Amino acid sequence: MEWYWWVLIIFWTGGFGWAVDNVRTALRNRHDRKLELLEASRQERLALEAANRPPEPVCGCTHHLAKHDKQGKCHERVEVPTAWDESKKPVRFESGQCNCQQYVGPQPLSQVYAEDLTDLA
Repeated sequence: MEWYWWVLIIFWTGGFGWAVDNVRTALRNRHDRKLELLEASRQERLALEAANRPPEPVCGCTHHLAKHDKQGKCHERVEVPTAWDESKKPVRFESGQCNCQQYVGPQPLSQVYAEDLTDLA
């Protein structure tokens, strides 16, 4: 029965503190790794959703192309600055018409057929 007293004395003097610290550290590390894995899976899911979404037709003014008419005039309302301070920063805004024109630049290349460079015969 003497070993029981030795274990009890070691426990009372804090001899098992290192074991408790090791267990706490291991559990904290495990928790942090679990949180990192959950965040990584969330980021992967968001990236897959963004990759599967078709691109939206947006003008340079950041409005959807459905807001533009056939001539390219934007019909969206925006905030237009009406007053500025001494450092030329806008102070007051009013609602106004977006004055952009729809992008009418070069269109992307379509598929082009090119014959093979080598003769198979």
